[in-house]
This record gives sequence, C-alpha cells and structure tokens, in this order.
Amino acid sequence: MTFRESILIAPLLVATTLAGSALAQDATASTSAPTEAAATAPSPAEGYMSRYIPQNNLFEVGIFGGLFFPAKNHELGDPTQPLAPYAKVAPELGLRLAFFPLSFAGLEAEGAVMPTHTKRDDAKAGLWAVRGHVVAQLPLASIVPFVVVGGGALGTSSDTLGTDNDPAFHFGAGVKMPVDDFVSVRLDLRDTLAQKGNAKNGAQTHFPEALLGLTFTLDRSHPPPPPPPAPPDSDGDGIVDSADQCPTQAGPVPAGCPPPPDSDGDGVLDADDRCPTLAGPAPEGCPPPPDADKDGVPDPDDACPDVPGPAPKGCPLDPDNDGIEGDADQCPDQPETRNGFQDTDGCPDDLPEEVKQFTGVIPGIEFDFAKATIRPVSHQVLDGAAKILTDYPDLKVEISGHTDNVGQHDTNVKLSGARADSVKAYLVSKGIDAGRIQTRGVGPDEPLADNKTKANRQKNRRIEFKILTE
Repeated sequence: MTFRESILIAPLLVATTLAGSALAQDATASTSAPTEAAATAPSPAEGYMSRYIPQNNLFEVGIFGGLFFPAKNHELGDPTQPLAPYAKVAPELGLRLAFFPLSFAGLEAEGAVMPTHTKRDDAKAGLWAVRGHVVAQLPLASIVPFVVVGGGALGTSSDTLGTDNDPAFHFGAGVKMPVDDFVSVRLDLRDTLAQKGNAKNGAQTHFPEALLGLTFTLDRSHPPPPPPPAPPDSDGDGIVDSADQCPTQAGPVPAGCPPPPDSDGDGVLDADDRCPTLAGPAPEGCPPPPDADKDGVPDPDDACPDVPGPAPKGCPLDPDNDGIEGDADQCPDQPETRNGFQDTDGCPDDLPEEVKQFTGVIPGIEFDFAKATIRPVSHQVLDGAAKILTDYPDLKVEISGHTDNVGQHDTNVKLSGARADSVKAYLVSKGIDAGRIQTRGVGPDEPLADNKTKANRQKNRRIEFKILTE
C-alpha cells in the first residue's frame, strides 16, 4: 500500500471507529436507568439507525480538516514566472454552511486554506479554495452516504509563484455519522479539477482531497412521545366512567345520562307534548294546520289553497307570470308582450306600424366613401326616425353598423362602429336622449348575402335599428 493510499484510507477508519463508538454508547444508554434529561431526549427504543435520519429544512454548519494533494502540472501562479510544483501533501482547514430544504438534497458553501511550500526553493506558499455544491444524500438511516458536485475558485498566494486563482470544478462522495442530535462526524473524499499547466485552455489536472470534520445540525426534531392511555369510557359519551352517573348509557355532560324521552323528536319532551307522536313546535309540540300550497297561509285562511301567494289571502300577485304584479298589471290574466313597446302595463300588444318601419335594415342612410360622415340625402330618413323616437318616448333602440368584406377586418369594424355612432349623434341632435340609444360596430361579420357580387356587397353595407326590450 502506498503512502497516498494510506492517507486516504485513514480518515475512513477513524470515521468507522467513531460510528462504532456511537452505536456502543447507544446500546449502553438503552440499558441505563432513565434520568430527567432522558425524558426530553429521543427514546432509546428508536435505535441508533433510525434516530437521526435526515429531515427537511435543516441547516448544517461544520468545520473540517484533512489532506490536500496539489497537482504537479498546475497553472496557479504568475504567468511571467516559471511554474513550480508544491509539496506533495498539504494540510487543509475549512468551514462549511449548508441548507437542506429536502431531506435528500441541499446546497452547501465552503471555504478552505491549505498552507504549504514550493518544492523547488522551499518557499512559503498558501493555497485556498472557495466553492459551492449540490449535496445529494440517502435519507434512509442515521448513517448517511452522500455525493457532492459543484464549482468555485482555487487560488494561491506564494513567495515564488505570486498571487493567482483559477476556476475549479469538484466532485466527491462521503458519509455523515451522527454522534447525537447536534454533532455528526463527516468524511469527504474529493477531486478538484482546475486548469492544467502548459496546456491548452480546458485541459484539466487533479487536486485530490481527503477531509474529516464535525457537522453541527440545527433544529433537528423528534416526534413527541405517544400520549398516555385515556381513562375508560364504556358508553363512549365523552364522560369517563368514574364521573359518569350512567356509565353504560350515553348521555350529555355533566351527568352522562340520556335525556327524558321525546318520541317524535321535536324537542318537546313527551311529558309536555300534546302530540307526542307528531312532531311540532314548542310549547305544545303539535304540527301546524295543513298548507297545501306551502305559501305560509294555512288552508282554512287561504283564498287560493292550491296556488301559493302572500298573506293574508294567499293568492299570487302575478297570476299571468309576466313579472308585473298587483295593480300595475292592467291585464292580470294575459302576459305582457316583451317587444320594447309599453312593456310595463302587463298587456299583450304589437309594435305600431310606424315603429315597425324603423326596425331592421333602414334604407336610405348613406355615408361618404370610407368615412362616417352622413350624406345630406340621409337626413329625411333620420328625421323620420327621430320623430318616431319622440312620439314614443319609452322606446329604446340599438343602432348597428355593417360593412362588406373589402379591406381589413379591423378597419371595417371600426368604420361600422363610427357610422353607428354618427347616426346616434344625429338623433341626439334632434332632442333624443342619448341613454335611449346603444350602438354596435359589426363590420363584415353579419352579412345578409355573400360578398361575391357588387350588388351583394352594397346590400351588406347598411345601418340596422333594433328595438330593445327591458
């Protein structure tokens, strides 16, 4: 066995010995008399291998020492000076901080120094490393194997080589062996890769490491001990037998005895219930008189016992179900026609002929080409529409503008909306309330005919009126 192999294996032997000592200490503690401290510590019955299994959201801090094996053909140094190898082995000291959001994975940062000297002139030299890595571990037992992969910087400060640092990549494996909730022994075997000396960029050389340290785990928790067994409660009513006056019959606190009988379950005890077999409200416990239509008016007082309605007569306020109730409904036996004309009197009706002339497509409304400007030839038609809206002040109308499919779709939609707005503005200028008019720009999306011919395209370019209902 070579000297380097002996050095690499020695930390593993030490760690194994420490783990064996921890196991032996656990076995001894399990047979010793309990103490006050043992009451808050994890139960020895857990066993060593299950007592310190990794958990989520743990922080770890640590110190470590070990051996660092500098590469012979490194590139750490002043590029104007000839490279000089370091001593074959350097001691290593460092600190680490880790966070494990998951029991099997975490992030760790380390800083380390490696005091040494150069072989050629025995001049003092110091190596250092700053690095971070991902830690993946196996959280199945207290003794936890793990691997690390990461990167950082490897640097030097040397009388001979000057000051320099290179990017470094590292990987390795190891094991953590807890001594108690707080302290664990940790062994790492690593290899750090950095730029190889006198080689093209990207060529790597090796800096092996063997590290042994102590890790301090913060806020490790253990499940609470099981609660003591509950005192007996034979009838399961939540009152223990020692305080239950009826331990074999379930009942409420404080006595634990069942309540007096209430055969119909109406909350009135049989002793006070005039109808003990028929559920009814207090104080007599009898059901209310019949109410066939369920309107809250008893049948003897209900003038319409088969049709629900409000008190006192129990008859509906809107017998024709047109939404207009009571005196406001001038035709209570005939439903209102919802057509936008006299929709609040409760009577059926038809739109007057003069109003029908201004529904649907309105011919005779023309605009300048590609504009929303109304041509004077359209004024007579629009004045007629204004007169109808003036004569029938309850009417509300929607004005929609339509185009053919020539040109860009969005432009046509915008143009059709602007033309509908122009018609609205004209009607408002004639004294029509703007709140009675809605507008809509449809563009080419609702054609009356296909747009394959000039005549059809002319037909599709139009203004439509629609009478709005409430």
